[in-house]
Amino acid sequence: MRLAVNIDHIATIREARKSDEPDPIAAAVICELAGAQGITVHLRGDRRHMQDRDVEILKRTVSTHLNVEMAASPEMVRIAQTVKPHQVTLVPERRDELTTEGGLDVVLHSSNIDKTIRQLLDASIDVSIFVDPDLEQLRQCQKLKAPRVEINTGKYAEAWKRGSGWANELDKVATAAKAARKMGLAVAAGHGLDYRNIDGIAALPDVEELNIGHSIVARAALVGLDRAVREMIALMTAPRR
Repeated sequence: MRLAVNIDHIATIREARKSDEPDPIAAAVICELAGAQGITVHLRGDRRHMQDRDVEILKRTVSTHLNVEMAASPEMVRIAQTVKPHQVTLVPERRDELTTEGGLDVVLHSSNIDKTIRQLLDASIDVSIFVDPDLEQLRQCQKLKAPRVEINTGKYAEAWKRGSGWANELDKVATAAKAARKMGLAVAAGHGLDYRNIDGIAALPDVEELNIGHSIVARAALVGLDRAVREMIALMTAPRR
C-alpha cells in the first residue's frame, strides 16, 4: 500500500501571512525523501491554499506521482490540460466548507463528469473520482470509464473518534473497495485518516493507496515533516495478525 501525502496545509500556513514560506515545493521533496510514493494537492477555486504556480512547479519537481484534486469545472480542466499532472482526482467543492465534506455525487452530475473524464483522459492524464463507499456511485464511475476511485473514509474517521460505529463504517469501506476492484477500478482511500485510526484501513487488501494530509502536517509541526511521514509509513506497513 502506497502513501500519498497531501501538502495543502503547508500552503495554508504560508497563506495565513501571505508570505513565501513554508514552501510546498520543499515540503514535497522532504515527503518523497522520507518514503512517500505520491504528492497530493487540492487546487481550489478560491485558491485558499495551493496556487496555480505551486501546481506548475510541483509538476516539474515531484519525482514520484503528482495527484491534483479539483472540481469538475471548465477552469480546472483547462489548468490540468496545461500543467498535465500525473493524475487528477475529481472532488466536490463548496466555497464555505472547511474541507471536502463528502464524496462526489457521480450519479447526479453524470453528464458533466463524463465530459470532464473524457477531456482529461484525452490529455493523457489519469483520472480518479472521490466517492463515498456506495455501490451505486461506484457503478456509475465504472460506467463513465473512470480508471480510478478514491473511497471517502470520513465517516469511518468520525466514528472512530466517537468510539462507536467505526467497525460498521470500516466494513462499508472494505465492501466498496472489494466491489470497485471487481469492477476493474484501481482503489485509493482517504479523508480524516490519522496515526490512531490508520490500522483498520491500512489492513484492507483492495486499497492500493492512502491519501493523508492534515494529520501528517499537524504531526510535522511538532516533530518535523520527515519524521511525521516516516512514522505514518511505519504504521501503514507494520505486520498485522
